[in-house]
Amino acid sequence: MKILPELYDPIMNTAILLTGSNISPRRDYLKKASEAIALKIGQIFSTSSIYESEAWGFDADTSFMNQVVCIKTSLDAGRILEQIHAIESNLGRKRNPDGTYSSRTIDVDILFFNDEIIINESLEIPHPRLHERMFTLKPLQEVAAGLIHPVLKKPVEKLLQECTDPIRAEIADKL
Repeated sequence: MKILPELYDPIMNTAILLTGSNISPRRDYLKKASEAIALKIGQIFSTSSIYESEAWGFDADTSFMNQVVCIKTSLDAGRILEQIHAIESNLGRKRNPDGTYSSRTIDVDILFFNDEIIINESLEIPHPRLHERMFTLKPLQEVAAGLIHPVLKKPVEKLLQECTDPIRAEIADKL
């Protein structure tokens, strides 16, 4: 992936995260997650609008609100993941032991970390399903349309054009 000039910092790492919530108060959980990210992980330098969509991969009574958050950080990807899990836990996130999807107060995913490809037992970057999900691609396109996916070798805007996800994602304030 060629990191966009506006995202590149020779000293700090750049991470692009996706936050999401479908348990009320959804906006409050997104705000609290962003505040915790700024405090525990790094400086937020860009955020997308908040998008609303149906749940992906399971049935839920309440739709999700999602937002992309771009940060500069001195942490490595593994340490970011540790901090994300702590933030989620502090905000009441309960993970299913079997790994299935369910409603949640907050979910934070690492979409990209610098221009790196990381695959290990606890982490896969870029996020392995980001190109399949409108609720990820729409806010990502808003803040980094030209960012090239390092595995798929396509810009985010092209991934959005090619995405066949039937679940619509719309800016929440326009609904």
